[in-house]
Amino acid sequence: MGFRYPPLAVDHHDYGRAMPCVCTERALAEQREGRLQRYSNLGPLVRMTFESLSPLGRSGLAANQQQFSRAVTAAQAFAAAPQGWLVLTGSPGSGKTHIAAAVANACIGRGQAVLFAVVPDLLDHLRSAFAPTSTETYDELFEQVRAAPLLVLDDLGTHSSTPWAQEKLFQLLNHRYNAQLPTVITTAAALDSLGYLRHRITDPAIAQVWVLEQHEDSLFQYQGSLAMELLRQMTFRTFDSSGMNADRRQQESLKGAYDSALRFAQDPQDWLVLIGPLGCGKTHLAAAIANYRLQQGNPVFFVVVPDLLDHLRSTFAPNSAVTYDNLFDSIRNTSLLVMDDLGIQSASPWAQEKLFQLINHRYNGRLPTVITTSMDPTQLAEYSPAVTSRLRDPRLSTFITIDAPDFRTGEAAPTGGPAHRPTRPMRQPTRRG
Repeated sequence: MGFRYPPLAVDHHDYGRAMPCVCTERALAEQREGRLQRYSNLGPLVRMTFESLSPLGRSGLAANQQQFSRAVTAAQAFAAAPQGWLVLTGSPGSGKTHIAAAVANACIGRGQAVLFAVVPDLLDHLRSAFAPTSTETYDELFEQVRAAPLLVLDDLGTHSSTPWAQEKLFQLLNHRYNAQLPTVITTAAALDSLGYLRHRITDPAIAQVWVLEQHEDSLFQYQGSLAMELLRQMTFRTFDSSGMNADRRQQESLKGAYDSALRFAQDPQDWLVLIGPLGCGKTHLAAAIANYRLQQGNPVFFVVVPDLLDHLRSTFAPNSAVTYDNLFDSIRNTSLLVMDDLGIQSASPWAQEKLFQLINHRYNGRLPTVITTSMDPTQLAEYSPAVTSRLRDPRLSTFITIDAPDFRTGEAAPTGGPAHRPTRPMRQPTRRG
């Protein structure tokens, strides 16, 4: 190793300066990369690169493979110019850590400092800094983490949720959020379960969130096994817009409802309310929307309203594994909620109160929602005026009325029945497409 004097013009700014030779430049680069790797805390994860990553992931589902491929492309773009936050969520083993480590290794290869931390280990390290024998103070360690040029937090949500741990994580993420420091986060936890951390992690102004893999049964988690299988089969492809014994006008009604539901599935915004008699295809179209979004890798919460209320009641049991607050908060804040069969539940004051709280929260937040009901607006108003006043807001809701015979029996809906009066759509869905 040594230095050289390259042949340069006399007026060149480096003329006469000794320059390191190629061997010296290579050695210096290796030393710099070694220092960055030691700082990064990657350890054995240095082997996890984009080159060693399976481009389609490990899932056998085509939708998951496509979503994984899109997430890898986004991660590569992030690694090339780290800005904002990259959030990777999905089931354990879906490849989140590999992608996050690949981002870190790509940045180190370009000479950028990166700090990689597994969240439970990071919290243990912060706790150990309080020990009298610690060689570094808590303040020094915490400042090093929160001010890292690029921070990778792996396995957020696997830590013990003590008040101290929650406080430290909020301080860390809130600092990086306010300073807009590049951050990569992986988590196998449902984002809705992360409490107030979720608002920082999912803010679209700074974060891009990628769901790497969805379990097939994650959509219908409150249904029985038979219902789950039936709902999975309810897709746009399996919907028969010709109906059963339907005349031309009824077929046009089914086709219009199909087109509106498909447009909503492609770009969920505001609320879609499907009205019609029992068996007319409302649930099929609502489930088709949910299945479409799930296949795109997007989270969906599908609930049958009476079952939802029963499940909420069950959380008050002493042996319940789920608290009422956690369950209710996860449902009302989910990115897309599908509520099937509104209006057939018990009209008890408690049920009315819970439904109002749920619908009012999503109304105020303008959160995308699909609702099916066999009650027309007049009947809904008699049943729950407060809920109906929100459902009927034309700035938010698109009402689609389905007038078709029962798919199961082929019989026309009874005339004059309280749940079967046809209604006129309150607003035609013209903005989606």
